[in-house]
Amino acid sequence: MDTVELQRLIRIIVEEIAAAQAPAPTRCACHSVMYECCPDRLRGVLDAGATRLGLHAAGGAAGGVAAMIDHTLLKADAARHDIETLCREAAEYHFASVCVNPTWVAACARLLAGSGVRVCSVVGFPLGATTPDTKHFETRRAIFDGAGEIDMVINVGALKSGDLRLVERDIEAVAIPCREAGALSKVIIEAALLSDDEKITACTLAKAAGADYVKTSTGFGPGGATAADVALMRRVVGDEMGVKAAGGVRDLDGLKAMVAAGATRVGASAGVRIVQESRGEKPAVAGKGY
Repeated sequence: MDTVELQRLIRIIVEEIAAAQAPAPTRCACHSVMYECCPDRLRGVLDAGATRLGLHAAGGAAGGVAAMIDHTLLKADAARHDIETLCREAAEYHFASVCVNPTWVAACARLLAGSGVRVCSVVGFPLGATTPDTKHFETRRAIFDGAGEIDMVINVGALKSGDLRLVERDIEAVAIPCREAGALSKVIIEAALLSDDEKITACTLAKAAGADYVKTSTGFGPGGATAADVALMRRVVGDEMGVKAAGGVRDLDGLKAMVAAGATRVGASAGVRIVQESRGEKPAVAGKGY
């Protein structure tokens, strides 16, 4: 990125930050989203099927609640039988994907072949503190093994140091091979570690780098998804990108709050419970996949 391009990027970020500092629209006290989008206000519409519609052009789900969920198991002690159970549940409930660590990608691809469920892998996970070339290799290997979606963690330290060149290069190292292979790229900004200005900068850089989604959290940081963060991220990326809420979404009400705020995908280990709730069934115990 040359000096002119860097100045353009800085100008865009400054404009986004200035817009964020404008008087905020009225937000509800229960979910901290715009009042007209409050899940409690819209509960009748949502219960009638609003979650079956993508709210934004990029990454929306059209196949019901399950089609919005990345069924997730990223625990370090996950064993093969846990992964097999994850894939069996994903095929049964028709989740958008299973989200697993790279070591399980090939096994998941075999187990889910022909099911319509994609395999999502994580890159630079969970700290984001590896180099762009390392993330590039991780991405290519995961795609080779069968991943159709990649959730990468940004270099948070570089962002906080103001090194915009490095952060964008970091994201491009993943977004470019994903684009070449027809895979989706999702950029985890780890929102709980960032100020609002830094969240805006991270989302702007992800958009400039050509990523498909921005994502709130790893689930391993100091906090998970909040409706306020999802709403802010949606405002920054507009309709061109998806927004994934992850970390702490454990029930149907939690998913509805994220959708109302602008999420088009949700990462959850409690996916089975959420779908069962949406069907009016007795829910299973919430998962612990992070």
